[in-house]
Parts: sequence; structure tokens; C-alpha cells
Amino acid sequence: MTCWYEGPLAAFDTETTGVDVETDRIVSAAVVVQQGAGTRPRITRWLVNPGVPVPESATAIHGLTEEHLQRNGRWPAPVMEEIARELAEQGAAGRPIVVMNAPFDLTILDRELRRHRASSLGHYMAGAPLCVLDPRVLDKQLDRYRKGRRTLSDLCAHYAVELDEAHDAAADAQAALDVVRAVGQRFASRLERLSPPELHALQAVWHAAQARGLQAWFARSGTPEAVDPAWPLRPELPAAA
Repeated sequence: MTCWYEGPLAAFDTETTGVDVETDRIVSAAVVVQQGAGTRPRITRWLVNPGVPVPESATAIHGLTEEHLQRNGRWPAPVMEEIARELAEQGAAGRPIVVMNAPFDLTILDRELRRHRASSLGHYMAGAPLCVLDPRVLDKQLDRYRKGRRTLSDLCAHYAVELDEAHDAAADAQAALDVVRAVGQRFASRLERLSPPELHALQAVWHAAQARGLQAWFARSGTPEAVDPAWPLRPELPAAA
């Protein structure tokens, strides 16, 4: 029987104006769908004119300038609708959705839907609850004592996954998907008996524990930064933009 990490998977990634899920905006996104390991993926891309200034610091990361987005990007409202419907379609088809650092990408999508569609990601996924595989959470749990950072680029290097165009939404989504397959193969003895829904539930627990550990480390080092334990989607803040 085919293990989940060899079978159908989808992946989602965004590029944004910044790192605040409550106030920053999506400027590009991609969904990659692959029917099995090694098969040709189907890639859907979106380019968005966010309607707000794009900081030079963000452009330096993903290469998308405000001028380029104004000229070539689409208005956010229909794009957010299309992305949400695409993710809902993958959920309805029973495909797990790979999202690197899921609380960021899924939460910023949720906030964009609230901002532009007066809706939420949960509304679109009502018929098929999210089943998410987060390579960052999986790797940190399964290889918890390995030193070093765990960005997507770091995980790609560690698992020998190709990533030629980092910070391109489609390239990052494909790389995250490949990393999840590699994690599944490397830790098959611990993962092959778990279904994706079971893994989804476990990752929520694992992420919360990881967040508590990081928060404790911040406290010891005198860093005031707060770490949100929610996964894969952060709850809405009353004052969200």
C-alpha cells in the first residue's frame, strides 16, 4: 500500500509585504498539486496588486516591486476567493496540504479573506477541514536535537531537496512538498502508520510544545517577543486590520 508521503499531496505558499499577518498583505501565491512522488506537478500562480505600498525590504526578498505589482497584479478580492476555493478543492479531494510555517501563510490568507471578502478560511474549508503537513513542525519534532536553523532553505539543504528560486511562491511550495516527502521517507518507521489527519492533530500538539520551548528560551535571553502556540491557523484578534 502506498504511504501518504508517496501519494497525492498539495502545497501552498505566499509572498507578502512583510511578516505581520494582521496588517501585511499577500503579493503572490501558488498552489502545487502532485499526484505522487516524482510525478509532474500542476502549478497555479497568483500575482496580486495589494493596494498598499510594498516596502523595499520585502522587494529585496521576493523581487516583486510595487510598480511591477501595480502593472501586472490583480485586485486582491477575486484572488483570495480563488485561492481559498483551490485549497477547499484539495481538502475535498482528500489531499493533505503542505504549508511551510503554516501559521503564517494560512493566517495571512485568512486575514485577507476577512479584509476583502468579509469571510474566513474556515468558511471555505467548512466542507472539508484542513489537513496540513508542516515540514518545519515535522522536522523539529522528529529530529529535535539537531542544531542549526530550520528555514525552508536549511531544510532543503539537509534533506537534499532542490530549491533554485527561493522566495518564489511556486518554487517554495514545491520545495516544501519535496521536503515533506523526504521527511516521510527518512522517518518512515515513525510515520508510516499515521494517517495525514492523525499527523495534523499531532502537529498541533507538537507545535504548541515547540512554541512553549521557544518562549522559555526568549524569556531566559531577555527577549520580549511572544510566540503563538496556535497551529495551523492563529485565532482572529479583535483589532485585526
